[in-house]
Amino acid sequence: SHISRKEGDFNTSFKIYEIKFSVIYQKKILPQEEKKQFDKETEKYYSVLEKHLSLSSKKKESQLLEADSQMSKDRQVFYDASLQYVFKIQEVQERKKFEFVEPLLAFLQGLFTFYHEGYELASEFEPYKQQLQFNLQNARNNFESTRAEVERLMKRIRSAEEDFKAPSCFTMEGYLYIQEKRPLGSVWTRYYCTYEKSSKMFTMGNTETRPASRQNGLVIGSPEMFRLRSCVRRKTESIDKRFCFDIEVVERHGVITLQALSEANRRLWMEAMDGKEPSVLFFSSCFTAFLNEAGFNFVKKCIELVETRGITTLGLYRTGGVNSKVQRLMTSSLLMNHELDADAWDNKTITSGLKNYFRCLAEPLLTYRLHKEFIKAAKYDDHKYRVRAIHALVHKIPEKNRVMLDLLTYHLFKVSSHSEQNMMTVSNLGMIFGPTLMRSQEETVAAMMNIKFQNIVVEIIIENHDKVCLHTHTHTHTHTHTHTHTHLTDCMLLTDLCFLLSIRHMFFRKVCKRKKNWLCVAKSLFLLILYFLSLREAKALYSCEAEHSHELSFPQGAQFLNVHPSVEPGWLQATFNGRTGLIPENYIAYV
Repeated sequence: SHISRKEGDFNTSFKIYEIKFSVIYQKKILPQEEKKQFDKETEKYYSVLEKHLSLSSKKKESQLLEADSQMSKDRQVFYDASLQYVFKIQEVQERKKFEFVEPLLAFLQGLFTFYHEGYELASEFEPYKQQLQFNLQNARNNFESTRAEVERLMKRIRSAEEDFKAPSCFTMEGYLYIQEKRPLGSVWTRYYCTYEKSSKMFTMGNTETRPASRQNGLVIGSPEMFRLRSCVRRKTESIDKRFCFDIEVVERHGVITLQALSEANRRLWMEAMDGKEPSVLFFSSCFTAFLNEAGFNFVKKCIELVETRGITTLGLYRTGGVNSKVQRLMTSSLLMNHELDADAWDNKTITSGLKNYFRCLAEPLLTYRLHKEFIKAAKYDDHKYRVRAIHALVHKIPEKNRVMLDLLTYHLFKVSSHSEQNMMTVSNLGMIFGPTLMRSQEETVAAMMNIKFQNIVVEIIIENHDKVCLHTHTHTHTHTHTHTHTHLTDCMLLTDLCFLLSIRHMFFRKVCKRKKNWLCVAKSLFLLILYFLSLREAKALYSCEAEHSHELSFPQGAQFLNVHPSVEPGWLQATFNGRTGLIPENYIAYV
C-alpha cells in the first residue's frame, strides 16, 4: 500500500541517516587527538619531574632556582593539557545529549511535513515532540551553564597558589618519592600516599610505569598502611636530595625518608603530620645557657682545669667527649649549681662542655646585631685595618659579652702558645670556635659562605688579644680578674691609650704583654690620667659623610668632644652627638 511504501522509504532514509551520523560522530566528537596529547604530556611531565628531583642540593643556588622555574613552566603545560582533556570529555558527554536527538527531530519534522497521510500520526506525536523540545532546551541550558562553570574552575585552578590543597576526604594526599634500601645502594620509588590526621593512618601505594595494563601511565599496586608515630624535616646538609623529611611508623623499625615534589608540597605534608624541625645542636633543645654568675664560674673552672692539667694535650678542643658525659657535666654545673669536681671529669668532657656552653647561649658571644659588621670587617684586604675594625666592634658588644670574650680568648691564646705540643694553632682554634662565637641567626646559603670569615674574626681576636681585649688577668688571684672587669669602661679607654702610645714607640705595649702585676696597673693608671688630660674639643671646618661604621658623619660647624689621636694615620678619635668614632684630622680646628 501507499503507507507501506512510505514506511519503506522512511526505513531506508533512517539507515542512511544512521550511517551518516556514525561517521560524523566518530570523526568529530570523540576526543582522540586530545587523549593522545594528554598521554604525551603525561609521559613528558613525569620524565622531567624525575630529572628535577634528582638534582643535587649541592648545586649552585642560581642553577636550582632556574631548574625550579623551568619545572613550574613544565608543570603548567601539563596542567593545561590535563584540563583541556577533561574539558573535552565533559563537552563530549554533554554534547551527546542533544546532537544525536536534534538532527533526528529535524528529520522527523521534515518527514511528517512531507507525508500528509501521516498527519494523524504526527498529531499523536505532537505532545512528545513538545516535551522533547523542552528537554532539549533544558539540556542545552545545562550544557551552557556547565561549560561556563568548568571554564570558571579552570581559571581558578590556574590562578591558585602552588601549595593549594584540593578538597579531599584525606588530610593530605599526593605523590611522594620514598627511599628504598637495596643490596647495592638505595633507590627512590614513586608512591601515591594519603594521610588521615584523625587516625594517623599513612597509606602508600606503589606506582610504576609499565607497558601493560596502564592507566594514564601508572599501575597502582596494593597499598600499605601504617600508623604514624612522628615526622621530622630532613636537614639539607644531611642528604643529597631536596625537599626530604623523615617519618617513623609503628609497624616498622627505623625511619622512612620521603621526598616531596617541592618545598611548598613538603610544608603541606609536614603541617598535616604535625612535623617538627630537626634539633640543630646537641643539648640545645632542652637547655639555654646564659651569661650569668653560674656561667662565668663554669667557664673559669673549665679553663683552670684545662690550663693546669691538659693544655699540651694533642688535639685539645678538636677531639670531642662522650655526649652523655657532657650532658651530665652541664646539667650538674649549670642547672644544679654543683661544684665542678676535677677528678670526676676528663679533659675531653671538660673541653666539650666549654664549647657546648657557648653553643647553647641564647645569643652568640659576638651578638647577632654586629654579625654583619664583623663579617664586613673580616673582608678588608689590609690586615692592620682589619684588626682595628674588629677591635672597634669588640667594644660595641655588651659588657658581659666582652668580659667573657676576654676570658675565653686569653685562654685560647695560651692554648695556641703550646701549639707545638697540642697542634692547636690559632687557625685551628678559629675553625673550632668561629661558628660558635658568632653563629648566624638564620641558616642560609649566604651564612654558610661566611663561615670562613667567622673563623678569621675569631683568629684575629685570639692572635691580637693584647690589642683587642687588653685583659688584666692574674693567675694567682681570681678576684683581681673580676674586679678589673667591673671597670671595663676604663679598660676600653686604656685600650685606646695603648694604641696611641704604641705608635709613639713607648713602653706600655711591652708592659701589657708581660705578666700583669701591681706595677703595671700603677703605670696604667698614671698613663690613663695623662690620657684624660690630653682630651680636647674641636670644631668641624667642613662636612663629612662616613664610609665605614666606625667613622663619624657630621655637618660643617659640628662641635666634637674628647678629641685625641687614634691609631689610624691622619685620623682622630672624637665624640659627636653621643657617638664615638674616627674623624679626618684636616677637617677640624681645636677650640
